[in-house]
Parts: sequence; structure tokens; C-alpha cells
Amino acid sequence: MTVEKDYQTELTIGDVTIDRQDVEMLAAIDDHGSMHAAADALGRSYARLQRRVVALEDAVGAVTERRRGGADGGGTELTPVARDLLRQFERHQTELDGVARATASVFPGTVVDRTGELGTVETPVGRIVALVPADDSSVQVSVRSDAVVLSASSGSADGAGAKEQTTAQTSLRNQFTGTVAAIDAADAIASVTLDLGEGQSLQTVITRTSLERLALESGADVQASFKATAARAIPVAEDG
Repeated sequence: MTVEKDYQTELTIGDVTIDRQDVEMLAAIDDHGSMHAAADALGRSYARLQRRVVALEDAVGAVTERRRGGADGGGTELTPVARDLLRQFERHQTELDGVARATASVFPGTVVDRTGELGTVETPVGRIVALVPADDSSVQVSVRSDAVVLSASSGSADGAGAKEQTTAQTSLRNQFTGTVAAIDAADAIASVTLDLGEGQSLQTVITRTSLERLALESGADVQASFKATAARAIPVAEDG
């Protein structure tokens, strides 16, 4: 199930809330080098834009400064304070985008072993170590896409299914090799769907930087890993 994005990114400083319109205003001033030109580009009145700049400056300090001289007689540029606000806003937006785009992959299975709260669940794609209920054996294992780590594949899948990887050198207890089936990339975040075989898929969310670093494309093999504590098994109600 996809988590719907029903919020707007905002930064609150004192009594002033900085939203996407403020970020667009500062960016336009930076791009056009003039508050008048920024107002025209945004379709806002200069008086309205100036009032908003004054309100921001009352809360955080100077966000613009005059640039004097030059053939055009100077202009307006952003201060370090304004550039820091832009960085904070975009960082916050990136973090929230990751949450908003998070989905959960669900695998049916049977608990075959337990050690305290953790258990081993036999699923169509192999064994998954997860948090399991105390008594039930028939379960569904849910894995959040933002808990999955992708890395270059260290081997190919066996047949049509995924190959479970084992290692004693990592806390990522669950490791599978899958094939990239789909990529949905936004400005900072990308949702990647992996085909694990047996009609099962694993949803992941990574940064655009990771997407480019791994050079992911449709049909590529990649290793997906996640901690046992990121996989949660819930009981499946028995019919009858």
C-alpha cells in the first residue's frame, strides 16, 4: 500500500512559516538578480514580494542585499542566510519525499524457527529473518521500501527466483539478488521495484545519487538487503 503524500514542506522560525512559495521567491531573486524581475517572473506584484521579504528578514535576518555597480547599475542577491534556508528546505523536502514515497512489500510465509522475538520465515523467495508473532506460524512478512539498501550484485539469481545471500560481516540479515523491473525517479528520490522471481517483487526507495552511482536500469541485477528488525511478520487469519 502506498503512503499518500498529503502534506506541504514547511520550515517554522519564530512566528514565520517558510513554505514552497517563499523558496520559489528566493530562487527567483537569485536567478534574475532583481526583486522587480523576480516579481515579474512569478506573476506577483513587487509590493507583495517586498512585504514577504521584509517579513522573512524580521524573523531570520537579512535574506537579500544590494549588488551595486556594473553596466546595469547593480541588482539584488541572496545572503548566506537565505542560501542556508534554501538548503534546509530542500533537505527537509528530500527527507519527507522519502517517507511519502515509501511502500511496503508483503511476502506470505510460514515461521519455521524462533529465537526470542525474531524468527525465520519460509517465503516464496527464500527465508526471511523477521520480527514474528509469539504463537502464529502462518504469517505475512511486511518490509518497508525505505528500509531496503541496494548494492551492486555479487551474484546472479538462481533460475527465476532470488538467491539468498549469507554473510557474518553485516547486520543486514536479509540479502537477496533481484532484477530491476521498474524505476520511478523524482528530483531527489527514486522508487525502484525489484523482481525477486516466483511472482514476488520488492519495493525500494533510494536517493538519486545512489541510483546514478549504481547505474541502475531496467533488467539490471542488484542486491537488496534489509535488517531483521525492518521485516515484521503478522498473523494470517485461518479460514473457518
